Amino acid sequence: MKSQVATVLVSGMYAEPRQEWLSQLKEDAIDPAMPIIDPHHHLWSRADAHYMTDEVLSDMRSGHHIAQTVYIDCRSMYRQSGPEHLKPLGEVEFANGIAAISASGLWGDAQLCEGIVGHCDLRGGALALDLLERSIAVAGHRYKGIRQVAAWVNDPLVSKPIATRPPALLMNPQFRQGFQQLAKLNLSFDAFVFHTQLSELLDLAQTCSNTPIVIDHVGGPIGIGSFANQRNEVFEQWKSGMKALAGLDRVYVKLSGFGMLLPGFKLNEREKPATSTELAALWQPYMETCIELFGTNRCMFASNFPPDKGVCSYVTLWNAFKKMVSNYSETEKKQLFHDTAKDFYRLS
Repeated sequence: MKSQVATVLVSGMYAEPRQEWLSQLKEDAIDPAMPIIDPHHHLWSRADAHYMTDEVLSDMRSGHHIAQTVYIDCRSMYRQSGPEHLKPLGEVEFANGIAAISASGLWGDAQLCEGIVGHCDLRGGALALDLLERSIAVAGHRYKGIRQVAAWVNDPLVSKPIATRPPALLMNPQFRQGFQQLAKLNLSFDAFVFHTQLSELLDLAQTCSNTPIVIDHVGGPIGIGSFANQRNEVFEQWKSGMKALAGLDRVYVKLSGFGMLLPGFKLNEREKPATSTELAALWQPYMETCIELFGTNRCMFASNFPPDKGVCSYVTLWNAFKKMVSNYSETEKKQLFHDTAKDFYRLS
């Protein structure tokens, strides 16, 4: 098992889902009638991983009431030919095709990929603007914004698995020029950064104040590599950075991503999967801190499937989220599971 985990760490940020292992735990969905918008999932078919419509529909139909979803870029289905800057357009075309099939009702009432967040290298100047405008033309109202992954830290064990990123990308003048175009086109920005970069994100948000930003995966507190034995120190640094960002009303947070390897909980190394009660207890200090800082109207639970499927099933994940906020008001729950995502991504 140890050698398998080591391989995953250098090839990706998550453990590959193992259905036989996940099947050891069976839970019934809590409050199955509650409508949920899942604002962060991927679809891909790769040599080493497959998660397409059959898989996502199986997860969505496993007990919870998923009303709509938002597709997030994952370098899937890029065009294989044509201008380099337009290759990410293939992913938008793919996701919009899935959305169109779903909207027909063929797969049921859930609206899959009703929101689409694509990729664009904002440092590209006129080429970046060309891609953004073409993406809007392809997906229309479904195209909501972009995610240009900026996560970087001076530790290869942490940074290498998510591909090579330049340090201080958010501070790059060319990036910021491109970033300014998002507000003009009524687009939002998904920010995937590590906790060590929250000050850079704060500077970006303060300088370019008209673009809505959502912080992916609770702001990326690192618990692996050189940070493995610094959980308390990391928590305090992370909390300080998140508190500063919470002062900006255009900044939101996705309560997601703790099933990845990044936080260092090593849940994939357990003999059996953790229960929703165990997950809720383990993750609550981070997610509750976000809710306290940003409020339920700027926080949204999200699955981050299939990466988070490496440690738990879809049913268990949403059960854990529901247990974390079991004492919240119905209005607060509605915001966390549905309304905040609907408002941020302008879903109809």
